[in-house]
Amino acid sequence: MSHDHHHGHHHHAATSNLKLAFFLNFGFTIIEFIGGILTNSTAILADAVHDLGDSFALAQAWYFETLSQKHPSRSYTYGYKRFSLLGATISALLLLASSLYVLGEAIPRIIEPEHSDAQGMVLLAIFGIAVNGFAMMRLAKGNSANMRVVAMHLLEDVLGWASILVVAIILMFTDLHILDPILACLIALYILSNVVKQLKTIVPVFLQASPDGFDPAEMEQKIAALPGVESVHHLHLWSLDDDHVVLSVHVVTAQVLSSDEYRQLKQQFKNLMEDSHIDHSTLEIEWPDEPCRIASSLRGGDHADDHQHPQARTVSD
Repeated sequence: MSHDHHHGHHHHAATSNLKLAFFLNFGFTIIEFIGGILTNSTAILADAVHDLGDSFALAQAWYFETLSQKHPSRSYTYGYKRFSLLGATISALLLLASSLYVLGEAIPRIIEPEHSDAQGMVLLAIFGIAVNGFAMMRLAKGNSANMRVVAMHLLEDVLGWASILVVAIILMFTDLHILDPILACLIALYILSNVVKQLKTIVPVFLQASPDGFDPAEMEQKIAALPGVESVHHLHLWSLDDDHVVLSVHVVTAQVLSSDEYRQLKQQFKNLMEDSHIDHSTLEIEWPDEPCRIASSLRGGDHADDHQHPQARTVSD
């Protein structure tokens, strides 16, 4: 009971910190957009876009920190982990569109610089450092990887506002207003580079590609090397959310197994999955000469299976 209470306390504290950080960040993002327009600063508008992306990250972290306690349902039998991909995709597309808009506003100002309100920029920058710094310190104390990643995003915001503060101070004493759109372009390009990295991670997971660090051919060989296994086919590896890995496979045994041999094979398979850090696995065992139920449903029968799985006849040592 004390362990459950301790865990529940940490979970409640984590959720509360994420909730607070979200409202602080999102509220300040609105102020940024208004301030960027009033000060005529594209750099502040660019950072507002950056903070908007972090607001989405905080909202997802808050939502999934709560959702992580929810069990799989009849509709979502694998649970709700994959929802994070949907949220990340929406966030990435929004950041992509917003960053392109900022670039469209900033590039013409590099050619023909416009006057920016340096004093207003200084006040917003100080406020931005304070708000994001406070939220970052609250989340940096968290135990979950989710919260630590979001805290790193907020640290980037603090550094972004520090750069805006430096530019604003320079503009108070010089007439180099070209610095504002240049900084805006740098921030927007930084956001775009992160969006591209994010999409390069998300798209393969959506398309159920094999996760990085997992080689299907190597897994096939390891399973085929288990005692009593004649061959392996229909091996599939994918990821639920770029973190939890799933595997399904059919194995053909060298002979009809006794009850003890059947249990031993399943235990050896389980041990292999644990050693390989695979979170969820499905094993289908077929006796010698037993037709594969999937192959028989494909057009062309066994030939279709052989065509799709050229290594289906891998024999164990």
